[in-house]
Amino acid sequence: MDFPIQNLPAGDFPHRLNEIPQPPTTLNYRGKLPTKDLTLLSIVGSRKYTTYGKQVVDDLVQGLAGYPIGIVSGLALGIDSLSHEAALRNNLYTLAIPGSGLGDNALYPASHKSLAYKILEAGGGMLSEFEPDFRATKWSFPQRNRLVAGISQATLLVEAAEKSGTLITAKYTADYNRDLMVVPGSIFSKTSAGTHQFLKLGATPVTCSEDILEVLQIEPKSQQTPSNALDLSPTELLILDNLDEPTHRDELIRKTGLPIDQASQLLMMMELQGHIASEQNIYRLVG
Repeated sequence: MDFPIQNLPAGDFPHRLNEIPQPPTTLNYRGKLPTKDLTLLSIVGSRKYTTYGKQVVDDLVQGLAGYPIGIVSGLALGIDSLSHEAALRNNLYTLAIPGSGLGDNALYPASHKSLAYKILEAGGGMLSEFEPDFRATKWSFPQRNRLVAGISQATLLVEAAEKSGTLITAKYTADYNRDLMVVPGSIFSKTSAGTHQFLKLGATPVTCSEDILEVLQIEPKSQQTPSNALDLSPTELLILDNLDEPTHRDELIRKTGLPIDQASQLLMMMELQGHIASEQNIYRLVG
């Protein structure tokens, strides 16, 4: 399927972009632009993300599934691409704003060209103020960041080092009087140093999807216990009770006190049933 690059008439610019101090004078797009009934949330963060950062993105975006929310990010390596991918998995609209033009030969990073097409094929879009064949430069990323911050009602900062370029987007968000949300991280992690700066300055801390919905002023749906959860055995419930935070497989088995063979089989079955998920032997609750 072909997704031609189109020029967006000035009268059709997203209204929030017309409100920022330096609005774009021209915009090109591919695919579909967000509809007016969507509330846009930008998710940004470090290119060198941690396992914790990935788990945060997966969990928070999953919790937004089914709501009229669109996810905006910059198509970059790290948290940006994870956010787009999480949106796609959860059938949420997603908009990519790269630091380059939208032409196939100019798109940055080139390694994410396949992700860009997945976004387009899923009904998402791409947006840029640069000419289609413009190749990314050092100054084009900060310039792009103002669009990421400006087009959305709020921005969620997941991970960022003390001098990360991601902090530019966070600063634009604050300057534009948009809501800035921050996921707290470990005090021992360098990827949390930048995010904690904004927590100290008054950004809203986010520890669950409901925190995001509250900031976006979207009423959360009533929480219902899945019917299959009622059929869990006492040992399966024991495993859930010991997963109040992401836990390594060995530590989880130790905490439950179950025989290794029995615990391994239960973990496998519970993952197949969708109660838990794992990555690199780190288990977490689903939903």
